[in-house]
Amino acid sequence: MSETPALLDGRVVIVTGGGRGIGRSHCLELATQGATVVVNDLGVGLGGDDEGQDPASEVVGLIESAGGTASTDGASVSDWEAMAALVAETVQRYGRLDAIVNNAGILRDATISSVDERDFDAVLNVHLKGTFALMKHACVHWRSEHKAGRTPTGRIINTTSGTGLMGNVGQAAYGAAKAGIANLTLTAAMEGARYGVTANCISPVAATRMTQSAGLADALHDRGWNPMDPANSSPVVAWLASQQSGWLTGRVLRIDGGTVYPVRGWSLDAGYHSRSGEKLDANELDAGLRGLFGISPAGLAGLTSGGGR
Repeated sequence: MSETPALLDGRVVIVTGGGRGIGRSHCLELATQGATVVVNDLGVGLGGDDEGQDPASEVVGLIESAGGTASTDGASVSDWEAMAALVAETVQRYGRLDAIVNNAGILRDATISSVDERDFDAVLNVHLKGTFALMKHACVHWRSEHKAGRTPTGRIINTTSGTGLMGNVGQAAYGAAKAGIANLTLTAAMEGARYGVTANCISPVAATRMTQSAGLADALHDRGWNPMDPANSSPVVAWLASQQSGWLTGRVLRIDGGTVYPVRGWSLDAGYHSRSGEKLDANELDAGLRGLFGISPAGLAGLTSGGGR
């Protein structure tokens, strides 16, 4: 009796930021499920500074020692031409590309009044542009495959965060980039459906280098299963990279411990209608919106008086 094939046997996956933390866990899980993994990582520090390290090679070594196939790539995700080369070289080396996992990121926290232009641009370059650059060139390849009659089962798996979905003090650049990634995923899903590509986004709850500054490191457990383990989201990534997941696209999945939650995007709540039934009048909006949000005149006065503290 033949052995049941692994979920990702024969599939080739690129993972950015695959040398540490969540990305490292993704690479190991993907390889365990049978995928050939291209581990992209610059080896930089949390803020994007060169530390002269090579975590990608360590991950590849672990995969190969377990009998898997993997290779490294040291290009910056924000380098447009380098991402084009990464896709081309992957296809040339392995004969195909089936999925990409956009995970690379840096963190330079500062409040809106304190952040400088250089840091703001750096964060958006890595997170948002970096996600788009690899998506762009992978989609060019998959569309070409489709036009040639070889309809792909391409999978785009992007990474957002709680900050991107709900905001957080001191993380304007990071949150804006992560929110942009979620929206970018929706567009990729719409466009990719034409040529056999799905796009989804994960939002992992995990203790990593990035979350230590937010005070989540204390949530680590010394023994037993750790609900904050970066590896908890990796089985979802492996499934999303598989052919089985083809029915799901354009969704954000929040992964918290052993639970997956679909995230609902912006949606319309109850509304305030103009008194005339036609154009809104600015003079009526204060009372109208106050009622809509359940704020009484006394409550509004209380909010106003405490706002300057």
